[in-house]
Amino acid sequence: MTEKLTEAARVLRSRTDALLAARVLTQERDWAGSIEQALHVRSAADDVVRVVVQQAREGGATWQVVGDALGVSRQAAFQRYGKPIDPRTGNPMNTTPLPAAADLATSTIEDLVAGRWSRVTAEFDPAMRDGLSEDSLAAAWAQIIGLSGAFEEHGAPDVTRAGDVTITNTRLSMEAGEYTARITYRDDRSIAGLFLLPEGAA
Repeated sequence: MTEKLTEAARVLRSRTDALLAARVLTQERDWAGSIEQALHVRSAADDVVRVVVQQAREGGATWQVVGDALGVSRQAAFQRYGKPIDPRTGNPMNTTPLPAAADLATSTIEDLVAGRWSRVTAEFDPAMRDGLSEDSLAAAWAQIIGLSGAFEEHGAPDVTRAGDVTITNTRLSMEAGEYTARITYRDDRSIAGLFLLPEGAA
């Protein structure tokens, strides 16, 4: 494990050196290049944290201790750095969210707001299609409008992986209330769940 930390620290140092060198050696202000280099530094720093968390866990630290050190809940720490085992197979579970899940959630919300019910339900998996019709979806959205007024804006989706699905939570601001759009996607990008939760219920 010490070797892993040494290697992660070496990569971080090399990424940092590359960022600093690029700022000195580039005559023109290449902001896009600088941002890209900075993202490499952040990724390398994340790898250092990941190795140290693994060391802490192997040394007996609880997820509560790890979460407190990171400034997040123990569940959030586990979701980011844990290695859950699938009880069905005994193999490590896939903890990587569906790529572009945030874009999918944003697109679904934009379709909801625009009343494009058929476009939303077209993305449902078979169980969702059987359980929620276009008319029911439209009625649910109308009920929210009736309770809290017109839609104003949405936030950036928060994306996590849970077992076989990716869950997105997106803040919705209405004229007189806040909601969370919780949309769950399967790996084939179909929608396995769609909930519009009032503030505090998420």
